[in-house]
Amino acid sequence: MIDEKLLNYFETYLTDKRKDLFKKVLEDRTRHFTVVLEDIFQPHNASAVVRTADIFGVQDVHAIENKYTNKVSRHVAKGSQKWITSKRYKKDGDNTKVCLENLREQGYQIIATTPHNDSCLLQDFDITKKSAFVFGVEAEGVSDYVKEQADGFLKIPMVGFTESLNISVAAAIILQDVTTKLRNSNVDWQLSKEEKDVLYFNWVKKTIKNVDKIEKYYLENLKTE
Repeated sequence: MIDEKLLNYFETYLTDKRKDLFKKVLEDRTRHFTVVLEDIFQPHNASAVVRTADIFGVQDVHAIENKYTNKVSRHVAKGSQKWITSKRYKKDGDNTKVCLENLREQGYQIIATTPHNDSCLLQDFDITKKSAFVFGVEAEGVSDYVKEQADGFLKIPMVGFTESLNISVAAAIILQDVTTKLRNSNVDWQLSKEEKDVLYFNWVKKTIKNVDKIEKYYLENLKTE
């Protein structure tokens, strides 16, 4: 539940241009698709995927940390990590299982991205279903567990000698393709009003310097029942 009075107070610290930008971006945000990063080793790769998710309006990124810690490079992410909702799975050895179960509970089908089997070609992918695209660790790809649990497989058509793409490039190609098709479809892909309100409030807070002190001042001096 958003504290509307507190939000209105925070908004006095933002320009109208900034507030309008937030609202405009929220209209293009979606949770119809989400991204899963399984044990990504290189920070620049994980950061580039986060940046790509923001660019194409995919709100959530799930990071599984079995062997490696998921790190974001500010130089690569360019601040995009502020606007994306990230969830890290790092408590125990069953992180991948926990992540996939969590996504299934939210209605997602699990789509493993891999060029090494009879995967669905990107141009043939059915965008009508809620889908979580799993990208695996550099070189090895998604784990055997993901392959066993996946509801489907997806690959990008390639005709050269090289058999695979860098993970960040693959994510960019896939997300650009599926989100473009999604926005041209009749699928109800946008966020709910409640989701937009929560994200807007969070984005406003992240934009304001010394927001904790400002909120404290508001609660102690300005808040009324």
